[in-house]
Amino acid sequence: MLQLKVPISTDKIIEAVKKMKKADREAFIEDLLAITSPEYLQSVKEARAEYKAGKTKSHKEIFS
Repeated sequence: MLQLKVPISTDKIIEAVKKMKKADREAFIEDLLAITSPEYLQSVKEARAEYKAGKTKSHKEIFS
């Protein structure tokens, strides 16, 4: 496994993330969750499969 060490502080990373546009920040956080959490990836796969199988309800169906 290739490892890359980058000498950057946590504070600098947080500062950079805070400066991102909202959409970019949300995408970054989702990517970070995906690469660090097998459970998150599995939940996304399950949700997509349920959607494709028509096992979901719309917002209107639930809250009307």
